[in-house]
Formats: sequence, structure tokens, C-alpha cells
Amino acid sequence: MDGSTIQILIAMCAYMAVMVFIGVFYAKRANENSENYFLGGRGLGPWVAAMSAEASDMSGWLLMGLPGVAYWCGIADAAWTAIGLAVGTYLNWLLVSKRLRRYSIKAGNAITLPEFFSNRFHESKKVVMTIAALFILIFFTVYAASCLVTCGKLFSTLFDAPYVPMMILGALFVLIYTFLGGFLAESMSDFIQALVMVAVLVLVLVIGTVSAGGFAQVLASTQSIPGFLDFFGIASPTLENGVQAVANGRPVFGDAGSYGLLTVVSTLAWGLGYFGMPQVLLRFMAIRKEDELKLSRRVAIIWCIISLFAAVVIGVIGRSLYPTDLGTASGAENIFILMSTRLLPPLIAGMAMAGILAATMSSSDSYLLIASSAFAKNIYQGVFKKEATDKQVMTMSRLALLAITVIAIIIALDENSVIFTIVSFAWAGFGATFGPLVLFSLFWKRTNRAGAIAGMVGGGLMVFFWKLVMRPLGGLWNIYELLPAFIFSAICIVVVSLLTKKPDAQIEKEFDEVRQGQ
Repeated sequence: MDGSTIQILIAMCAYMAVMVFIGVFYAKRANENSENYFLGGRGLGPWVAAMSAEASDMSGWLLMGLPGVAYWCGIADAAWTAIGLAVGTYLNWLLVSKRLRRYSIKAGNAITLPEFFSNRFHESKKVVMTIAALFILIFFTVYAASCLVTCGKLFSTLFDAPYVPMMILGALFVLIYTFLGGFLAESMSDFIQALVMVAVLVLVLVIGTVSAGGFAQVLASTQSIPGFLDFFGIASPTLENGVQAVANGRPVFGDAGSYGLLTVVSTLAWGLGYFGMPQVLLRFMAIRKEDELKLSRRVAIIWCIISLFAAVVIGVIGRSLYPTDLGTASGAENIFILMSTRLLPPLIAGMAMAGILAATMSSSDSYLLIASSAFAKNIYQGVFKKEATDKQVMTMSRLALLAITVIAIIIALDENSVIFTIVSFAWAGFGATFGPLVLFSLFWKRTNRAGAIAGMVGGGLMVFFWKLVMRPLGGLWNIYELLPAFIFSAICIVVVSLLTKKPDAQIEKEFDEVRQGQ
């Protein structure tokens, strides 16, 4: 290990030490009761709520997956995804945040998303709660695996070490501080990590642009690649034995692929996912005052736009600076690491690497905590042992946390996994399973329990069906599974709700009181 690598390691270790301190600092308060552990006692300030929501949402995908897509096949896929996410972020904070915060209190002071759904429909048999918790367990385990892939790639690339031990090391670190501090530790550390993420993205963007000779030079060196800079076309790397071909020191591309209107709409559909993201929705429920959500919305959208723009452009700059260094779609996701370690002084590069670690940790801790709470609070206490004490629920949560981490490690064992692909599937799962139900629960009084069950099951299963059966057919069927699954879920909710008994008077009264701000 040379001197530069040691300096990078020192910077990253210092960062990790701060994160562990946060976990220890909040451990006592988190362990007072399950509401503090799972929802922070509804005491988040507007800045922490906004930036922790965005950091927990974006994950290592922001610093590795999105730049990797832009490096590999140009701006279309990355840019339309970013636009969809920015619009979805704004609409979610504008439409959902205030009413969900208010309704979660009205609905029995619900502290998890499955509990909110269950209380919203006054169910005695916890079917809605159980189904919601099971889908959270499934998709968040996949999501957590994507974060561990990021950790493995980061550490193995930096320290020239085997992927699997490095991935497990990252998993253990995230597990320890999530185990200690719960939601408060997670939210405060996510706030810090959001600051680190946006700072290193802007830094690498600026240094990369200067190193490439200015943005005009970046455009000049990439415009010869067919479809690379097109919003309605996409670059097609030519592969030989799974690796991009190189001729005369330049990467070889085929003719530009088509990126038509249907593909654009499909990609923009990433924004629909926000309405069903538990890690974001929980921040709405946890903010200390409803009136502070307006400031949170502004902070969140500004952070989101800056970060997404920087991530996409970094991928383009990377192709200009290092056109042949990364020859696979999976390898392309290391472009941020490559640029940071080659362009920045070692200690600063270490902070940039800490940015990737920050992005990964800010998401994986959220995923692990929410998944474990879904099991402990909603399945263990909600279904099997209703008389369980707070202490028993928290003990079960930590056991579930350990089990989910082990499963995520198993999923993440393949070092050739593409982070963007893993995240897109889990994102579609949450968006289609919960997104329509959140919107209809908050804004349509006629939504009933049967419709809620149909919407969740229909949306969740359609994600699998479309991904595994329809998309391989190609052509018009090759659209992002979130869009058809979201639409199908919404149809299920409306049709089944109308065909079955309407909600009782008490449920309708609660809905009206929430709508009127009572």
C-alpha cells in the first residue's frame, strides 16, 4: 500500500469514526422506546428531514451508478432518469408530505408505513400491514444488496483487494452503527452525508472540467461518438468477449440506438417511485412541525437538482478524460473513483471516497432499519405477538437487522452486478407497490381495505411479471417496469374499491378531518 493509498484510507477512517460517534451519541435516546428508535420521536428539523431523505434515497447509485450510465452509453438514459427524479422529488414533497404527516398521527400515531396503511383502514386482521411489511422486506433486502455492491467495488478498487471481503467489511460497518442508534443516528448521519455527497460531486465536476480543458473540449471529444450527446439517441459500445473494443486508442461504438418518446416516458417514470419510497415517506412522518415542510421541500429539490446534474456530467467528462479505461457496464460505475483518485490530492480524494461511502451508508442504514422495523413492529408485534413489549420489539428488530444483512450480503456476492440495474428493480418495486396506495389513501375517500390489498399485490407482482416476462420480448414491451406496474396498481385500487363495500363512517370522518387540517 503506497503513501497515497494510506492517505485516502486515513481520510475515510476519520469519516467512519465520526459516523460511529453519531451512532453512540444517539444510542441512549434511541433505546428509550420504539417510537424514538424507528421514527426519532417525530423530532426532525426541516434541514435534517430534507437532506436525510434525499441522501437515504440516492445511495451509492448517485456517485457510481448514474455517472456509470452516462459514461457507458451517453446522456440520454442518465439525463431523462435525473429529470424524472427531480420532478418526482418536488411533487412528492408538495403533494404528499404535509397530508401524510398529519394523517399518520390521526391514524393511531403510526410510526411505520405498514402501520399507517393498517390504521388508515381500521383493520382488525392485519392483512394490509402484513402484505406491506413483506414487500418492504423483499425490496429493501435487494436495495441493501445494491449498497453492499457499492461498498465492495469501492474498497476493492481503492485497495486492490478481493471484492467479497471488502463488501462484507462495509456491511459490518453499516450494521454496527444502525444497530446502535436507530432512526435518529441514521437521520443525523444522513444529513452530514448529504453535505459530503453534494460537496464531492461539485468538486469532482469542477476539477474534471478543468483537467479536460474546459467544457467545450469535453463536448468536442465526445460528440463524435454516435448518440452519446443525444437526448433522443443512445450510444452503443461495441463489445468483444464482453469488453468494449478499442481501435487506435479510441473506444469503438456502433450506430446510435433509438431513444424514442415511449422510452423517454418510461425513463421519466422513475419519478413515480418517490410516492412509494418508505425511507422518504418516513421523513415526512418524522418532521417535528408540519409548517416546516415548505422549507424542507425547497432544500430537498435544490440538493437534488445540483447532485443529479453533477453526477450525469461527471460521467460525460470521464469518457472524455479516460475513454478506454473502463470497458464494461459494471466497470463504468467506477468512473467517479477513477477521476477522484487521479485528479485530487490523496487526502481530498479520501474525502471524495468518503462521499461514496456516505451515499452508500445513508441508504443502506435506512433500508436495513425500515426492513427490520417492518418485521419486528408490523409482523412480529402486529400479527404474532400483539402483547410484545417495546423492549421485545426492539430486540426482535435487531435480530431481523442481522438476518436481513446476511441475506443482502449473499445477494451482493457477484462483483459483476450493475448497481443501476439492481436499484432500478427495487425502486420499481416500491413505487408500484406503495406509490398508488399512498396517493389514493391520502386523496380519495372511497379507497377501502380491499382496494388497498389489491393495489399492493397487483403492483408488486406486476413488477416481477413485467421485468421477467414482458421486457425480454423487446420492442414496445421493453419499457421500465415501474410505469405499467404503477398504472396497474392504480387500476386495481379503483376497480376493487368501487366493487366492494365503501369505508365506514368513522374512516370517512377521519379522512375529512385530515383534509380540513384538523
